[in-house]
Amino acid sequence: MLETLEELIAVIRQRKRSSTKESYTNKLLNDKKLSVEKVKEEITELIDAIEKNTNQVHEAADVLYHLMVLLEANDIKIEYVMDELKKRQK
Repeated sequence: MLETLEELIAVIRQRKRSSTKESYTNKLLNDKKLSVEKVKEEITELIDAIEKNTNQVHEAADVLYHLMVLLEANDIKIEYVMDELKKRQK
């Protein structure tokens, strides 16, 4: 299950190192304002999907993807986030 998330993170990091400008991921990585806007948009769409009981999984996947890109664009490694969550366990 988490293998898919790890693969996504690897692809995002690879795109960050590449010069593939036509990549949507690369575009988001290089335009932090756009990346922030997309996270906000996708969260709104997820909330709407939950309220209407439609497309919830699709919208949740969009949120996770765009959040992972936003984190990487700002040099916030998911490993740091996981470490923080581990610290909060009781």
